[in-house]
Amino acid sequence: MSTAARAAALREQLHQFGHQYHVLDAPTIPDAEYDRLFKELQALEAAYPELLTPDSPTQRVGGKPLDSFASVKHVVPMLSIRTETDTEASGAQAFDTRIRKELALTDADPLVDYVAELKFDGLAMSLRYENGVLVQAATRGDGEMGEEVTQNIRTIGQIPLRLPSDAPKVLEVRGEVYMARGDFEALNERQRARIAAGEKGEKTFVNPRNAAAGAVRQLDPTIAAQRPLSFFAYSLILPPKTQEGLGTILDNCSDGLTHHDIHTQGEALDQLREWGFPVCEHTEVVQGSAGLVAFHQKIAQLRDALPFDIDGVVYKVNDIQKQAKLGFVTREPRWAVAHKYPAQEQLTTVQAIEVQVGRTGKLTPVAKLAPVFVGGVTVTNATLHNEDEARRKDVRVGDTVVVRRAGDVIPEVVSVVLEKRLQDAHIFTMLHQCPVCGSPAVREEGEADYRCTGGLFCSAQRKQAILHFAHRRAVEIEDLGDKLVEQLVDAGVVKTLPDLYRMGFSALVTLERMAEKSANNVLASIEKSKQTTLPRFLFGLGIRHVGEATAKELARHFGKMDAIMDATVDQLLQVADVGPTVALSLRTFFDQAHNREVVEQLRACGVTWAEGEPTAGASLPLAGQTFVLTGTLPTLSRDEAKEMLEALGAKVAGSVSKKTHCVVAGAEAGSKLDKAQELGIKVLDEAGLLALVGEHTAE
Repeated sequence: MSTAARAAALREQLHQFGHQYHVLDAPTIPDAEYDRLFKELQALEAAYPELLTPDSPTQRVGGKPLDSFASVKHVVPMLSIRTETDTEASGAQAFDTRIRKELALTDADPLVDYVAELKFDGLAMSLRYENGVLVQAATRGDGEMGEEVTQNIRTIGQIPLRLPSDAPKVLEVRGEVYMARGDFEALNERQRARIAAGEKGEKTFVNPRNAAAGAVRQLDPTIAAQRPLSFFAYSLILPPKTQEGLGTILDNCSDGLTHHDIHTQGEALDQLREWGFPVCEHTEVVQGSAGLVAFHQKIAQLRDALPFDIDGVVYKVNDIQKQAKLGFVTREPRWAVAHKYPAQEQLTTVQAIEVQVGRTGKLTPVAKLAPVFVGGVTVTNATLHNEDEARRKDVRVGDTVVVRRAGDVIPEVVSVVLEKRLQDAHIFTMLHQCPVCGSPAVREEGEADYRCTGGLFCSAQRKQAILHFAHRRAVEIEDLGDKLVEQLVDAGVVKTLPDLYRMGFSALVTLERMAEKSANNVLASIEKSKQTTLPRFLFGLGIRHVGEATAKELARHFGKMDAIMDATVDQLLQVADVGPTVALSLRTFFDQAHNREVVEQLRACGVTWAEGEPTAGASLPLAGQTFVLTGTLPTLSRDEAKEMLEALGAKVAGSVSKKTHCVVAGAEAGSKLDKAQELGIKVLDEAGLLALVGEHTAE
């Protein structure tokens, strides 16, 4: 094979593999093999410059940096589409009514077919092909004149550099250059790393559209190649067969298509797909206003799940002859309209920055905003997440900011418009005390959030603290549910945990939907909960990082509540399951006088538990052994069986592994039993479990 033939074969292979990877998302060869072929072609072109062609895959990346962009006059103007500002269904209905009227259709005539497409939030682009090769890419500009950005557009792998042999000698494809959300986040992450490393001139981008536009307008194509851009084609312009070049009259747009046996917008999109262009899958041919409304509502539901940003949908009359009949007005096509959704980003001003306390004690800085309508609702608050994020974005009181709200996502400040910043704007500083209860706020090592240490004392955490205390795995107050806790706290009946045991019948029965019988049931549950265990009580206090297993290990190790409250960090670290983070959390909790006071008041209210001498976990008969419970036991509940095993020092896990010592299986035991048998792990039924417990208890 000659050198020229080898170069041609490599170009053909690489075009095919690139299309499979970038457009079809179905690569057929490994990246390493593609790279090998690519380097071979590069070497041939370097050795024999005469073999280099404009459509070579090697031309996607490279070229000299430009001093500026050349201006391009669009042969066919890039028209804007009329926008329907009514974001409700009536906007689609109004468009269909107008189209039927202008086509002089009556109620007896068939429904109009439309192509419904997405309105991408990117950068409009015109691609010109001559003899099947991409020769020019231009931005919309003012519609008449755009900027030539061919070198940068060649870096987008989804855009064909060469078309099949059956493509017309001259054609123009229009579409949208965009950046997918995932690619945008990855780009910003890289930018933040560069900034942190001290690289000058680097910045993060506000949104995917700005990032895409910035990449397209890079004077150095090697930099543009590093930005992850994508492309969707949505329009095809062909010259009439009777003309050599593209027509300058707008009617030629439709004339050229029909002369090439393309009679609908849908057929034009199908043809673009056949020539290798990416066309968005969320494109449908629908009938009448009902079809438009259904499409608008369907995409509204999908909008937040799409991997790219859109700000609406576009409706186009499908029949190209009808498009020609409808024509244009004020340089806008009468046969198309953009039907927008509520904006997801808007400008507003920061009136204050407040710190809110969540139900778990997390402190979150929140920007109080001048009311702004964004994402379909009026927004007055936007989260700044944490101190690091607030500092990174450098949000200050008085700033003009970009606020974003997508779907049900909490509104957030995206960026600051620095040009509008006030001279005396102060840098935000995080509070080191809880704004609700005044307790110290701490930021644990390796965490981004500050948390209030007030725990049981902090009113912001009150409802959650009460519900946790009453949980069935804690002290268990059966009739105390979410709604009742809300009522009790909102009415001021319960302010701290001991108040649960002080309230009487009269306080309960006056609550909404609380009958005498229900009130008595609640009081009975509260009275019953006074008899608990040390692990349950300790877990019920809601100490950060202290779960059930840790509470049990603490109770075993120390035996008494006072010993736990007075233990030093070093002493706590001697307990199994307790590391530096847990030890510090325990010490911080019990160093707060109000938390110790809650414990004493609960004792005074009659809450009791059995205490004993410290028991080292290693001395228990089943210490170091792991059990797994599966299926339904005849008489024991899962919790009862678990407590029996843990009392003997065993660890009860949720899954079977090679480290499992024994599986206790009941009726309808499933995959866990199968895996235990497969691994040769000992299996007990309830009788075997009770015998094991009895044997070790007797000892």
